[in-house]
Amino acid sequence: MKIAFISDIHGNAVALDAVLADIKQKNVDKIYVLGDICYRGPEPKRSLELIQSLNTDVIKGNADEWVVRGVRAGEVPDHALELMNTERQWTVGKLGSSDLHYLENLQTHLTVNVDGIKIAAYHATPDSLFKIVLPNADDETINTSLMKPFDADIYVYAHIHRPYVRYINGKVVMNIGSVGLPFDGLTKASYGLVEIEQGNINTAIQRVSYDLEKVIQLYEEVNYPNKDMMKQVIRNGKI
Repeated sequence: MKIAFISDIHGNAVALDAVLADIKQKNVDKIYVLGDICYRGPEPKRSLELIQSLNTDVIKGNADEWVVRGVRAGEVPDHALELMNTERQWTVGKLGSSDLHYLENLQTHLTVNVDGIKIAAYHATPDSLFKIVLPNADDETINTSLMKPFDADIYVYAHIHRPYVRYINGKVVMNIGSVGLPFDGLTKASYGLVEIEQGNINTAIQRVSYDLEKVIQLYEEVNYPNKDMMKQVIRNGKI
């Protein structure tokens, strides 16, 4: 069975189109979505509609929480708070009340069992939508932050926009990166692919090209409130 994990679309529906096409080409059996669907991109509504059309399990990310209730002091640097709430207001203006209700009621984690292989997935950590666990964290930090309280064979998360795969205590820990806003300097959408067959496990990070200039043009066309910074993130693959 092939399972794709996608996350952190951030309103970049152009990148999401490319990822979904790549997933289809690979004959993936199931897609799971780990949050951050709409906020900070030029196409929040279309991004959400594409995710909803998958008819699959979707969990909440911190950006989905922000869309619902706003960005609070202490969650971002003080100097960015007002601007990020302006971006949030712009995003909300492109969505309907049913969209906000959908985002508000998303679950915060999921567990999957495929042929006896257990997978635990969440946006940031099992107990937080906001906690940051970076690729260079030591094994003990990853163990205590990401691998408890679940007993799984594969742990999948997102949030940091920097994909990696590690093996700790006989378990797989995988960050799937970001579809819409990669931060690792590679300007290609990222998602995770897990293949399980007869007890064997194959995990891989997929990187997919998409039309960067189209997204940059869309930021201009919709007059996004923080367009200059966001265009640079798209163009450079880092914040």
